[in-house]
Amino acid sequence: MLEGQLEPYGRLRDNLANRDRSLREKVMSLEEAASLVQDGMKVGIGGSTMSRTPMAMIWELIRQRKQRLSCSRCIVSTDGDLLIGSGVSDHIVTSWFAQGILWGLSKVMRHHIEKGGKRYDEWSHMAIGMRFRAGAMGLPFLPIRSMLGSDVLRLRPEAKAIDCPFTGEKLLLVPALNPDVALIHVQRCDAYGNAQIDGLQFMDIDLAMAANSVILTTERIVSNDQIRRAPDQTKIPFFCVDAVVEVPYGSAPHECYGLYEPMMKHMNAYVAQVNGDPVEGMQAYLEKYVYEPKSWNDYLALIGLEEVLEAARSGRSIYND
Repeated sequence: MLEGQLEPYGRLRDNLANRDRSLREKVMSLEEAASLVQDGMKVGIGGSTMSRTPMAMIWELIRQRKQRLSCSRCIVSTDGDLLIGSGVSDHIVTSWFAQGILWGLSKVMRHHIEKGGKRYDEWSHMAIGMRFRAGAMGLPFLPIRSMLGSDVLRLRPEAKAIDCPFTGEKLLLVPALNPDVALIHVQRCDAYGNAQIDGLQFMDIDLAMAANSVILTTERIVSNDQIRRAPDQTKIPFFCVDAVVEVPYGSAPHECYGLYEPMMKHMNAYVAQVNGDPVEGMQAYLEKYVYEPKSWNDYLALIGLEEVLEAARSGRSIYND
C-alpha cells in the first residue's frame, strides 16, 4: 500500500483524539524519552536543514539501535546521514536531502538509496508543509498547485491530480502526514511542555499538532510563570507534548537560533570523512562520537570546548545585534 495510505484516516484521528492532554509534569531523561520511540514508527523531525535539529534525540535513538524508522522532515541535512547511515531509518520523506548548502548532495544518502535498499521519497517543499498542515487540521488531504509542473509529481503516485469542482482548474491533492511521534528541539519550555521558539518556526507547529505524540528537547526548562509572562512566544502548547528533556546544546553540531551557530570545524571534518567512504567513514564516526561517549556532555567534549564556546559566542552576538 502507498505511503500515506497505511491505515484509514479516521483511525489516525481517533489516536489523536485519545491522547492524554492533562496538565502534568513530563520531564524525563534522554534515554527514557528515546525509549518511547518504537521500531517501525513514523517519526517527524522538527527544525530545518541545520537549524534546531533535535540532534541529541537522534544521537540517543542511534545509541539505542532503533530500526526501520520512517523519518519525515521539511529539509534534511546531516541528521539524515546519521539516521540512514546507522541503519536506524530505512525510509526518508523530505523535500531536500543534502549535507548542507556548503557541501552539496549527501553521498551517504546516495550510497544507501542506490545500493543499500533504503527508500527516499522526495516531495516539493510546499507539499511536505501542506501534508503536515493537513495532518494538523484533521483532514485526509489538502489541495496545492505546486508539483503540477514538476517531474517530482511523476515520482509521487500518492498525490492525486483533480479538476477543481468550483473552477475546473487542475489541482493536486497531497495526503496528510501524521507521524507516530515528533522530535522537536526548542530554546525553552516548562515542565508541562509549553514550548517557546525564537526565530523561524519552520513546520514545527503543524508537525506537533499532526503527530500522535511529541518529544521535546529543550535548551533549558523554565518556570511556568516565565512562560506566562510572554504567552505570545509559546508556539507549541502542553497538550500536544508527551515528554520534555533538558539538553543544553541539543542541536549540536547544528545551530539553535540566538544561542549558538553551527560548529563548522566539526561539520567540515565529518563531511570529509563520510564523503571519503560513506560506509566505513560513517561507521568510524558513529563509533567515536555516538557509541563510545557515555553521555551527551561527553559527546560535546569530543567536539571540543573551544568550538562549542565559539559557536555560542557567534550565536549570541547575531541575536543581540
